[in-house]
Amino acid sequence: MSSKRIDDTDKECQICGSIIWGKGIKVIIEGAKITVCQNCAQHGKKIVKKTPSTPQRKVEQFRKMSNTKSIRSRIEPQRELEIVEDYTIKIRKIRQSLGLNQDQFAQKLNEKPSLLRRIETGKVKPSIKLAKKIEKVYGIKLITTSEIIDTSAQVGKYMKKSSGTSLGDMAFVKKKK
Repeated sequence: MSSKRIDDTDKECQICGSIIWGKGIKVIIEGAKITVCQNCAQHGKKIVKKTPSTPQRKVEQFRKMSNTKSIRSRIEPQRELEIVEDYTIKIRKIRQSLGLNQDQFAQKLNEKPSLLRRIETGKVKPSIKLAKKIEKVYGIKLITTSEIIDTSAQVGKYMKKSSGTSLGDMAFVKKKK
């Protein structure tokens, strides 16, 4: 990276770290939208920007963006289902209180007894689907909701990014002597 930048609009490729002359190419690589150089663009899917046919669409989009309800909805936390940590104890207690062995317990749930043995010992965590089934049949609470705040919605779209390391900085590169 010994070459100097001529213009402030030039950027570094986020894959190889070389200087991008001009605008660069926006691509999606493994789900991430990044701007890369011409050489690295072949590794991803190019993003094609659609231009509105009339200037009225821009005004409508601006009105929609200025609406505070849309901003609030983007910042509101999302809910995610999780299995409680003491699920092994709860399942074992309910099974023993009903006087069932593991085979009978599994038969009522229409599941394999070996799966329920592994769940009771804590080797396997039950899926959300199976936990809902256990909750429904035996009336115990195994699922809790947790809130996830989307940090990408809180960060401004046009905020300056720190010029930290790129993927090219992290990769092992042979240098010429």
